Amino acid sequence: MLYEVLIVAYLIVALLLIGFVLIQQGKGADMGASFGGGGANTVFGSTGSGNFMTRTTAILATLFFLISLILGNLAADKEKAPDQWENLGAPAQSQQSPAVVPADPDVPATEDKPDTDVPN
Repeated sequence: MLYEVLIVAYLIVALLLIGFVLIQQGKGADMGASFGGGGANTVFGSTGSGNFMTRTTAILATLFFLISLILGNLAADKEKAPDQWENLGAPAQSQQSPAVVPADPDVPATEDKPDTDVPN
């Protein structure tokens, strides 16, 4: 149960981290904004976006790293089912089917013999 919850959280954190990295502006974007490029008009204000976006990206990256370590540790502790290909020297155990039982024992069995009474 914990493993599945962590997988879902891992997926959500990964998608959010990708989104926040793609939303951020590059370091050279400030120069275009100073000449009226329109980059200064952001949702978070001209100076507040850097701190918010940087901190959120750092928190998401830390969560991504920690969940990766936890998932790796949980996956390493799981026991695998034994593989049938590991021991090829021993014969495989086959499951035998039960004996065939007639459907209705009261009905006599007839053999299909060609009719010899039919004239040619």
